[in-house]
Amino acid sequence: MANWNQKFELIDLSQEIYEGMPVFGMHQKTFFMVNQTHEKNMQDTGSKTLGFSARNMLISEHGPTHSDAVWEYEPSGPTIENMDMKLFYGDAICLDLSHKRYPDYIEVEDFEEALKKTGLTIEKGDIVLMYTGHFERTYPDKDYGGPNSKHTGVSYKAAEWLAEQGVVNIGVDAPAIDQTPDDLDFSGHWVCGKYGITNTENLCNLDKLVGKRFVYMGLPLRIRAGSGSPIRAVAFVEKD
Repeated sequence: MANWNQKFELIDLSQEIYEGMPVFGMHQKTFFMVNQTHEKNMQDTGSKTLGFSARNMLISEHGPTHSDAVWEYEPSGPTIENMDMKLFYGDAICLDLSHKRYPDYIEVEDFEEALKKTGLTIEKGDIVLMYTGHFERTYPDKDYGGPNSKHTGVSYKAAEWLAEQGVVNIGVDAPAIDQTPDDLDFSGHWVCGKYGITNTENLCNLDKLVGKRFVYMGLPLRIRAGSGSPIRAVAFVEKD
């Protein structure tokens, strides 16, 4: 079997986690606190050679690059640790929707046009990542994810169209798959709850994947009763 490092290029799709990072308005801001320093730990243990340093982190389940549990938007749905792991890894495609800007929604015809341009098709069980360019245009300014953040997102019909094609995870390089701040029906999340699928938000580097089929992986932490989870999202792109 060929070495994976020789066969695939690994592309990191995860945003940094740091104090002051953009966080969608309704969620907890990120904070770091010193747990122990090298020097204090050496004093506490009595070691003359080695001290351990560590920090504590306060973070939302939906702060950084993350995936949602169905339970977040559908009370009868599973929490994150009870969801099928196949929702978080597998075959994926990335579509260029960067021409769509707020206040316009991403519609079914936009997906159809993007597919036609690339020759890609959506297969049952696929993960679809939407490259909107919002990350490149605004991150890490407040316009990315602050209270005045405005970005395009899927309409109800477009989200349902994806779900009906068999898509199990809808990803985006913005704080939400919904168009904000106008779509108070949260259409993308509504559809995810209806079909029992997930969505992944705050991705980056999607410009490197446009028009490609690849293997995606963004595994959630095993958080008991979790409404979602930070992930380390990556793409495995086959080398030429």
